[in-house]
Amino acid sequence: MSKLNIDQKSIKALFSDKKADFLIPDYQRPYAWGEKECQTLWDDLFAFAFPENIYGECDPEAFNTDEEYYLGPIVTFKNNGQLEVIDGQQRLTTLMLLLRAFYSKFGKMSAPNIRKLKESIEQCIWKLNEDEEVLYDELKISSDVATDNDKDEFLEILKTGEIKSGYKSIYAKNFKFFQDKIDTYKEDYPEYFSKLPKRILDNCILLPIEAESQDTALRIFSTLNDRGKPLSDADIFKAQFYKFYSSIDKKDEFIKQWKTLEEKCENLFHPIVGTPMDDLFTRYMYYERAKQGIKSSTTEALRRFYEKNSYALLKKEETLLNLIDLADFWFDVDAQNADRFSDEVLRDLFILNYAPNGMWNYFVSVYYMKYRDSKGFLDNVMFDKFLNKIIAFIWGYAIIRPGVNALRTPVFAEMVNIVNDKEVTFSEFLFEESHMKNSIENYQFGNNRAITKSMLTWWTFQNEHQELLDLDTVIEIEHIFARNRQEKEHALTDSRKLECLGNKSLLEKRINIRASDYRFEDKIKYYKGYTTDRGQVKEATKIRELLQLADSYSDFNEKNIDDRNESIIDGFIKYLNENKLF
Repeated sequence: MSKLNIDQKSIKALFSDKKADFLIPDYQRPYAWGEKECQTLWDDLFAFAFPENIYGECDPEAFNTDEEYYLGPIVTFKNNGQLEVIDGQQRLTTLMLLLRAFYSKFGKMSAPNIRKLKESIEQCIWKLNEDEEVLYDELKISSDVATDNDKDEFLEILKTGEIKSGYKSIYAKNFKFFQDKIDTYKEDYPEYFSKLPKRILDNCILLPIEAESQDTALRIFSTLNDRGKPLSDADIFKAQFYKFYSSIDKKDEFIKQWKTLEEKCENLFHPIVGTPMDDLFTRYMYYERAKQGIKSSTTEALRRFYEKNSYALLKKEETLLNLIDLADFWFDVDAQNADRFSDEVLRDLFILNYAPNGMWNYFVSVYYMKYRDSKGFLDNVMFDKFLNKIIAFIWGYAIIRPGVNALRTPVFAEMVNIVNDKEVTFSEFLFEESHMKNSIENYQFGNNRAITKSMLTWWTFQNEHQELLDLDTVIEIEHIFARNRQEKEHALTDSRKLECLGNKSLLEKRINIRASDYRFEDKIKYYKGYTTDRGQVKEATKIRELLQLADSYSDFNEKNIDDRNESIIDGFIKYLNENKLF
């Protein structure tokens, strides 16, 4: 069993120790605490150091010197004489900034208590030589974080106590925050000015955990959270990758690759839960699951999947290269790269961007990982065929069996088929034609249902003249026959037809805002574009079908709704047939 050196210490005792030489290693994530976290820390420290009396008033004299305030653990591993910080980076960095802010505010104060405090803080921030003299150029903390472009500002602030012109980093902002807090504190409690920093130094406790090996430290790292900033799964994976690449003497290469990958994912993925890098690892996980033949609809937690066999997947150079390749693929999907994808494929991918659930991202990731060539390209003809198949199935399944969980069973099985080089057929989950048509005809396509926009997007691109739209185009659902018109005229015999597919279309938000409540004859102007009295050009919609309707009809009535609704339903049934899903 690995040994741990654990002995709680005050901030002063821990930081002023002659052996204290902290290093934020290069595989760590950048410093992330902002004003919210700093405010919480300040409030907690102040409330501890200046407790309230029985009347609920702040009473500096009520402080009990025997009391302690626990700030959490600092996990380190001694590497070449330095204490490599595995966990507690946010806390440690912030405390250093706070102490430096106090030190700066002491200035040339010469009172004995202030002088002692300055000496204590000096020993916490700077190293001493053998004659106990302060080495103002040698800090007790350094940072090698590869992805932190502002770490030099942090070190300079600690050395000088100044925020130089042009400093805009989070370090500078937090240092200024503490300076302002100290100024206010000094004004409110001038006679107790030295009390707060002294109580922070002497009575605020950290739990330094020094592991005897990096492996032990990383295991602890994987189970602890920084205060207010939980470790992401990707943080854990980065640490494991770092350990592996260090063992094969490719540490520097890994750091560069990871930084580039992380920056790409930050711009590419925007998950509701987890980090952008977590999203990439999730997409790749489904490929590895499929390779292992896993068809179970129950998906393991991300960290649990990768930690199998002592993180075996993260001890392969191939894994990181695959992740980079997969990220590049999705980057080109997002960029609508016509050099990589045919027009047909780009249209498919646009439709999938409005899928009723996100399962398609994993499905497509598995397909790409299996069928990419040495340059990361796919056969566009085969890819188009695959995309049409999954569009048809996912859309149809969402109507018959709504909910992403229901979709897992057929999709996971087909993922396994993909990696085994078998055709995607959904043979065990084929639809029945009459049942599907009846289901669509009776389905309530409310705007709040994801499948509504999904169906309309699919239908929009059935028009061969429809040009590709930018993925960042804000699209809304347009009622061609306005709801407001029905309220006033009651022209429809059945008001439910307002919400059927035949009366709905995609429309850019900028146009929908203007056109929403008008009669069709007045909407035409907004669909086709116009020039204002001031000469301002209002662009036409890029939805080709709406332009065709505007050219063909002077009004859009109940019969038009019925005819168009029938066309959409029949078109989708035909689409399912073409993709052999009946």
